[in-house]
Amino acid sequence: MTLRGALAAAVTPLRDGVFDAAAVGPYVDFLAEHGLDGILVLGTTGEGVLCSPDERRAIARTFVEAAGGRLQVAVHCGAQTTRDTVELAAHGAGAGADAVAVIGPPYFPLDPDELLAHFEAAASACAPVPFYLYEFQARSGYAIPLPVIERLREQVPNLAGMKVSDSPWERLEPYLLEGLDVFVGAESLLERALPAGAAGAVSGLAASFPDAVVPLVREPTPEAGERATSLRAGLQRLPFHAASKAALALRGVPLAPEVRAPLRALTGAERAEVERIVAAWRE
Repeated sequence: MTLRGALAAAVTPLRDGVFDAAAVGPYVDFLAEHGLDGILVLGTTGEGVLCSPDERRAIARTFVEAAGGRLQVAVHCGAQTTRDTVELAAHGAGAGADAVAVIGPPYFPLDPDELLAHFEAAASACAPVPFYLYEFQARSGYAIPLPVIERLREQVPNLAGMKVSDSPWERLEPYLLEGLDVFVGAESLLERALPAGAAGAVSGLAASFPDAVVPLVREPTPEAGERATSLRAGLQRLPFHAASKAALALRGVPLAPEVRAPLRALTGAERAEVERIVAAWRE
């Protein structure tokens, strides 16, 4: 089954330096209760590249089990090497994930043949589970060339779509390819992207404020777009990962605001700003 609708790019609960598996159940309950269709685990918001392969396997398995079929679960399996990416993709499929997503490996400027081989290996490892390319030039260091995507479509039967976190619109629009389900990461572009053919959203904001993103995906009005965009801007001025976790705790999820270094915790003033944001959202 391919992904659909509104998905949260979930945070990864941490406590005392390790994965806090006990927090996943209440967290997934919170996301499900706010009407999301699914979650992406271990993406950018989920600090995936800061976790070891063993941690990533445990995190993926725990989220799939906690979702229990209530939410679709996509697992981001992108890693620095093809070997690690393939092993994580195979594990995600075996753990029962509904989809696997992979970003291009950062650091080396890979040529089209290298990229194609990498993505093909990852897709084959999780087949027949739907495979999604994760396009985020600001994080990988390069954009996935359109010819690579077209060649991949010819060779990989389980390529279902893409998660595209690029902005502004001019960087997103070329990826709205017919026959591929494209999920948008930038909430500010959803109002325009959904009528243009995007399949839905995979939103970092939805990790802590699903009730800002679900209405926008269901009915992409200017009012819903402005509310989500303003909320995202407020959190984005802070260390986003720590702010998202602090907001979740303030909203009743038993989750520590801990992040994995080199990401940092909030200062006292930043914590107060998160409290203000959450209080304003409740009004």
